[in-house]
Amino acid sequence: MSDEAGTKVIRRRTPESAAMVAAVRRAMAITPALNRLSFDDADEIRALFSELIGKDVDDGFSLIPPFYTTGGEDIRVGRNVFINQNCTMYDLGGIDIGDDVMIGPNVSIITSSHPLEPSQRRSVTIGKPIVIGRNVWIAAGATIIGGVTIGENSVVAAGSVVTKDVPPNTLVGGNPARVIRSISD
Repeated sequence: MSDEAGTKVIRRRTPESAAMVAAVRRAMAITPALNRLSFDDADEIRALFSELIGKDVDDGFSLIPPFYTTGGEDIRVGRNVFINQNCTMYDLGGIDIGDDVMIGPNVSIITSSHPLEPSQRRSVTIGKPIVIGRNVWIAAGATIIGGVTIGENSVVAAGSVVTKDVPPNTLVGGNPARVIRSISD
């Protein structure tokens, strides 16, 4: 079930939850093969990543394994995207990555969460979309939380936890991330 803001609410023991589990199983069958490849296997990495997300990536796409995801089919990748090693993407809510984006090592992009109420935590999974604009750099160890848009040309500093939208042409950092300054050429 989805609402108008793109949020998905998946309840336990429903056809939607069965589909979510099937997507995880599918990703768990593809990612081990992807993660056995080396940086020199760029064509094979692109082919397996394309299979994982269900769409062809361009020749400028580059990924250094290992890579982890809970599904893959809800990841959209622009042109000339670089993803460094040990990146994790929980994509239930949808992850849209613009052209020329650089994602550093150990970055987590997490669209899914659970209710705060203890009695509901195991019965509902909530997915909120993440949009990463063109020419964004997400530095090492950053975490992006569902429901966030990162504006084009922005930089997320290493180790930051992004819980709110980031304006275009902005450097953000900290936990929670806050605006540090504007970026201009």
